[in-house]
Amino acid sequence: MKARVRIWISGKVQGVFYRDNTRRWASSMELSGWVRNLPDGRVEVLVEGEKDNIESLERKLKKGPPLSRVDDVRTKWEDYKGEFLDFRIT
Repeated sequence: MKARVRIWISGKVQGVFYRDNTRRWASSMELSGWVRNLPDGRVEVLVEGEKDNIESLERKLKKGPPLSRVDDVRTKWEDYKGEFLDFRIT
């Protein structure tokens, strides 16, 4: 089943390869969308694809890459739109 979710991650998630790891994980799971830093220090992810793969990505985001520290993860499920061809860092 195709799905779409917006995820906000807070903690030590900027400057620790968090976005690059997110892009690699999402691409390997055949997910599309983007990841970006926010001015308040959080990272935002908008991702589309198979719901099971999105849930797997969300589990990885909660753990983060080795140098990160994830304090909180918020998600908002949205209607699938199919608007992305790949996964990018913006």
